[in-house]
Amino acid sequence: MGLYLVESSLKGITSSKEEVDQKVSELQGKLSETNASLIELQVSKDFARSFFIVEGENRTVATDGLKAAGIPVQLVKEVRLVGKELDDVKKNNDVVNYLVEWNIPENITMDQYLARKKKNSVHYQEVPEVSFSRTYVCEDMTKCLCFYDAPDEAAVKRAREAVDTPIDSITEIIPQNK
Repeated sequence: MGLYLVESSLKGITSSKEEVDQKVSELQGKLSETNASLIELQVSKDFARSFFIVEGENRTVATDGLKAAGIPVQLVKEVRLVGKELDDVKKNNDVVNYLVEWNIPENITMDQYLARKKKNSVHYQEVPEVSFSRTYVCEDMTKCLCFYDAPDEAAVKRAREAVDTPIDSITEIIPQNK
């Protein structure tokens, strides 16, 4: 089984957390028909961007459930979870409210990325008001998504500076567990 990032937009499909929850229930039913499962969903506050992490046999299985639930698919990438164990993420008791995207430079390999992350992660303690949760790194090394719980966007930027890692975009997401 692989993990797949599926990016979409729920704008015009949902407009409240309750509607997102209903769509998730419908999606979970569609995914279970193909032996796939929704690991997590993070949605921007304006519903314009959504990030589904789906576990399934392949990318087709990962996306067919979304399409069957009426959710458009904009991007699909196989990803690797870094910073947390999959079973911990499945428990869904971690609070995140910011997502940082970083487009990884072409010359960085997965091993180099992981070594750099391990070396620099100790510097998160320099910004105690920010909690780093987890990262999904695209297996094709094009980008990664990093999840944080932080008081504001400025704090996330300070945390990224502390670990010497760029930001291509920051998205404030609807906290799922607050």
